Amino acid sequence: MTAKARMGLAAFGSALLITTGLIATSLTPADARAAEPIVGNWKTASGETAAIAPCGGNFCITLKTGKHAGKKIGTLTGSGAAYTGEITDPANDKTYSGSAAVGPGSMKLQGCVMKVLCRSQSWTKL
Repeated sequence: MTAKARMGLAAFGSALLITTGLIATSLTPADARAAEPIVGNWKTASGETAAIAPCGGNFCITLKTGKHAGKKIGTLTGSGAAYTGEITDPANDKTYSGSAAVGPGSMKLQGCVMKVLCRSQSWTKL
């Protein structure tokens, strides 16, 4: 085999390794890509906009529109699709233990009193 042929074969082998690596990377499990980040703007169940942003190692929820615009209504910790923390009802200022489950384009929030009486809402990512 000539030196030119060996160089061509080596280049082909490198290209094959790179292509194989790209294919393997694109074949990650679907659930690893399904959860969206919690950070961003969300349309609440009542039609208002809430912003979720990092704050002091947590994620803070602040209403951007509506009667209670500017009011912080929650603090969550977690990553990926599962978060826990506290959620405040802006109408009566009562705070509940809460959780959030983030999925593609939506999030289910739940607030509970003593983990017995719970209320859920679904929010949509804007």
